[in-house]
Amino acid sequence: MSGKVARVHPDRIISQLAGRRYGVLARAQLLGYGLTTHQIEHRLDTGRLVAAHRGVYFAGGSVVTLEGRWLAAVLACGPGAALSHLDAAALWELLPRGRGPVHVTVRNGRGGRNGITIHRAPLSAEVTERKGIPVTTPPRTLLDLSPSLPRRKLERAIDEATYLHFLPAGALATTLERNAGRTGVRQLRAVLATHAAGTTRTKSHLEELFLALCRRHRLPQPLVNARVEGLEVDFLWPAERLIVETDGFAAHGRRVAFERDHDRDLRLESADYAVRRFTYRQITGHGAAVAAVVRRALG
Repeated sequence: MSGKVARVHPDRIISQLAGRRYGVLARAQLLGYGLTTHQIEHRLDTGRLVAAHRGVYFAGGSVVTLEGRWLAAVLACGPGAALSHLDAAALWELLPRGRGPVHVTVRNGRGGRNGITIHRAPLSAEVTERKGIPVTTPPRTLLDLSPSLPRRKLERAIDEATYLHFLPAGALATTLERNAGRTGVRQLRAVLATHAAGTTRTKSHLEELFLALCRRHRLPQPLVNARVEGLEVDFLWPAERLIVETDGFAAHGRRVAFERDHDRDLRLESADYAVRRFTYRQITGHGAAVAAVVRRALG
């Protein structure tokens, strides 16, 4: 044996590491795998590495995904940093992500970064990993969002977290106790005092509009997407045995859907439920009339 150790080419190291983490590479990571400062700078000059943030790169030619942007932002903020706020909610699939900088929470230090909004706060045991990205836990994410989200949007995030089984029993209470005195605790407690988690999870914009109509006209809050006679219905008042279905054209505008809907209605009415159907146009343009019909049906 010659005793010589075969050296792996720097580009091969970059390719292997990039394939593991959305094309994202940290300078410290590359140095740890044996690349020199000169080799890193040369690849930045030639486009084989592309700067994302200071000390964080994308592999040249890689497709920059949202997950890649998230991971790059977290790595740029140093050890212990975690994706948080609206970006954490999007990663957990609780809310859609809007535009704007990536939100990252850090325990201490580190100044601002281009394209990153940094929050400084203790994280204790409220950081985990999802899809390889350090992120605040769902309960902590809801707490972080509670001061800035409109109440209904916060309710929807809580409903989605409940539906996805991200809120085991006592998880929110533990997080609130651990963070007593922090901004957002009072707001989240107020929502939880009147909102039963998981009861108003809507599946469409039209369902959300109808639920808003009920609140605006002070109708009793229905159950949302409940099951009756083996069928899922949009809205249910169980004591009054009233069902409301909201009909968007995309789902109900074809003959086969029309027949299916009337078969459902016949089955439900045979079981002594009253069924009322409202279209998008009626809900958005004649809300008071819709509310009056529902109120009369509720008796």
